[in-house]
Amino acid sequence: MSSNNEELLTDLYQLTMAQGYWEKGKLEEQACFYMHFRKNPFDGGYVIACGLDQVAELIESFTFTDEDIAYLASLEAPGGGKLFKPEFLEYLRTMEMQVDIDAVHEGATVFPYEPILRVTGPILQCQIIETPLLTHVGFQSLIATKAARICDVAETPVAEFGLRRAQGPAGGIFASRAAIVGGCASTSNVLAGMRFGVPVSGTHAHSWVMSFDSELEAFRAYAEAMPKNCVLLVDTYDVEQGIDNAITVGLEMKERGERLAGIRIDSGDLAWMAKLARRKLDAAGLTETGIVLSNDLDEQTIRSIKRQGAKVMSWGVGTKLASSYDQPTLGCVYKLSAVKAKGSDTWKDCLKVSGQTNKLTTPGVLGVRRYYQENGKVAGDMIYDLFSQVNDHEVIIDPADELRQKRLGGLRHEDILHPLARGGKVVLEPEFRDVMQAQARAKESLDALDESQKRMLNPHSYPVGLEAGLFHRRSALVKKLRHYE
Repeated sequence: MSSNNEELLTDLYQLTMAQGYWEKGKLEEQACFYMHFRKNPFDGGYVIACGLDQVAELIESFTFTDEDIAYLASLEAPGGGKLFKPEFLEYLRTMEMQVDIDAVHEGATVFPYEPILRVTGPILQCQIIETPLLTHVGFQSLIATKAARICDVAETPVAEFGLRRAQGPAGGIFASRAAIVGGCASTSNVLAGMRFGVPVSGTHAHSWVMSFDSELEAFRAYAEAMPKNCVLLVDTYDVEQGIDNAITVGLEMKERGERLAGIRIDSGDLAWMAKLARRKLDAAGLTETGIVLSNDLDEQTIRSIKRQGAKVMSWGVGTKLASSYDQPTLGCVYKLSAVKAKGSDTWKDCLKVSGQTNKLTTPGVLGVRRYYQENGKVAGDMIYDLFSQVNDHEVIIDPADELRQKRLGGLRHEDILHPLARGGKVVLEPEFRDVMQAQARAKESLDALDESQKRMLNPHSYPVGLEAGLFHRRSALVKKLRHYE
């Protein structure tokens, strides 16, 4: 569950390639890789970048321990003999990270095909960290995006409590963290609360009610035990009866100068029951007692409940958030885009053409420039090569449609990839590693999008294109590699 000592949290082929680089004298060859994804999840219009603090933790602690080396030394090759040479393993034991990493800040909105993270340095080291980088950034960005969609629809606070339904302990910890970045007000996950400094919340379960002789007795006992955190779960036996019992306890608390904070409904027709509960609470004079809804909620269900007129104080979202129920992966990839031989000052383009057009990569040492309109809304992103002349007056959005070329020159802009590590040392300032500041950044990033780009159904596509010179260079390289010229 920790990012510490994750050097073996990798695919075996990363290590077999590393031995190949070592054996073929490529230790001083420089490489540039970039991470991106190909399609927005949930048929949405954006992704919230998340998991970059874990990338920083990975770089800070990356070292092969004696135990790691002993395990690798024990591996047998399928053809017989040891898989790894002792000299190579000794090299790993003493290796110090030297990579430079540039990445978007946590909470930034990012879009298909643009680099969200760039790694440059010795090719062996760039290669060996691929898998953990993809694991952290891909998973957390997916969950943060799901949380952002849910919170956008909910409008009132959302509590994440999917730990028990998450994909194992590590998945639960990082899902809780990412959900907060995406906009959730709190998590039920106490370990995540302690580790990341985020708000925790929770009251009682059905088992509390069932352990007493009656529901009313259980409610009274809980109100006495937790008078300042009293939300009563009313659907253990019968929701309407539970609401009435909660009202009885709420009035008793009011007489003592206390307050019933809310009631929670976790089953049945949530919209209908919430409206019934609101009428009953108001009629009893408990107008300040709120209604909390849970039970397999997601953004679509919440939107439906709200459209039916339910007044909801807050929402508890578990399974469908922490497990990303409707889409299990973001599908991040990490691709080699340039290499530089020992002693050379010139980067050589690398390109994967593939048999699928959507898997075509982009060559060069890539940056991303974001342009803003005068009203502060984003106008579009341009992918460019750091070591080539940049022409922001012509950005190719869709090569098949001349009308989808953008002229962004003159607009305010910023590069969205920022230094995370230099020479294997983390340089990311603490404010960009803090979860709550990442949450504020996500809100600001989403506010900068047009409403059409955030809608649930058929969102408007955000324009991301190649700088014209880079586009033509890539096209020429594709023709050369496919022997079209």
